[in-house]
Amino acid sequence: MLYEVTHTTHFSYEAPVSQCLNEVRLTPRALLTQLVPKTSITVDPAPAFLHHRKDYFGNDVSVFAVFEKHDKLTATAQSTVEVKPEAEAVSLMSWESARDALHAQADDACLEASEFVYNSPYVPIFSEMAKFARKTFDPGAPLLDVVKELNHRIHKEFLYDQKSTSIDSPLPEVLRKKRGVCQDFAHVMIGALRSLRLSARYVSGYVRSGAKFQGAQASHAWVSVFIPGIGWVDFDPTNNLMVSDSHVTLAWGRDYGDVTPVKGVTLGGGGQVVAVEVYVKPA
Repeated sequence: MLYEVTHTTHFSYEAPVSQCLNEVRLTPRALLTQLVPKTSITVDPAPAFLHHRKDYFGNDVSVFAVFEKHDKLTATAQSTVEVKPEAEAVSLMSWESARDALHAQADDACLEASEFVYNSPYVPIFSEMAKFARKTFDPGAPLLDVVKELNHRIHKEFLYDQKSTSIDSPLPEVLRKKRGVCQDFAHVMIGALRSLRLSARYVSGYVRSGAKFQGAQASHAWVSVFIPGIGWVDFDPTNNLMVSDSHVTLAWGRDYGDVTPVKGVTLGGGGQVVAVEVYVKPA
């Protein structure tokens, strides 16, 4: 599928901002199954500079500063992205064998993936999360099968409610209330997997506008799970599916904090109102 992706962020400030410095992760990743022939980022007011770099995880980061006084700011990312469907993952490896391969760092891929076994700022490891995970991870069960079931359980047991949480809501609270949004569901799934010493990473991106998906018209989040011998396989617990060519990948990291789409600092401004518009349309 070929998509035209537009992500616009509007900032309105209570008082003038004398200067600001921002970084954004709004450029889709170039992958074997995702080509990005065209991409751009524009800022209004015009920035004093706009630099591009790669972060630790290989995500594209754009950094810009505005040094003139302003009470509004708009950052717009536009990309043309071709997403190809992936071959269906097949593996009978048990989750315990996968865990042991990661622990032993059995090969270069396991070594690289093993850093996603540990807790992170938004995904702490705690006993209740392990109990939640154990309900699905029966002894000797194939990892791929139990991850599919975990994906289904989160979709079934948790209520999608945009007013129930903020990005700062603690993960134990999300698990207890069993409601939240895509970021919360991704963090729950990652926490469950890591509680059993399995590798899981947080993926930010988009789903196709107009489709019957939760998370359309905004940034979306899902989970990538490492399966030895296959590699990373993506699951969307918000929509109870394996990621397909309806998803556009922006960035990945340990949790939301590593892939925040837009963040920065301002001098002045007082309070602010942020409005985000996302469109992912077939080209």
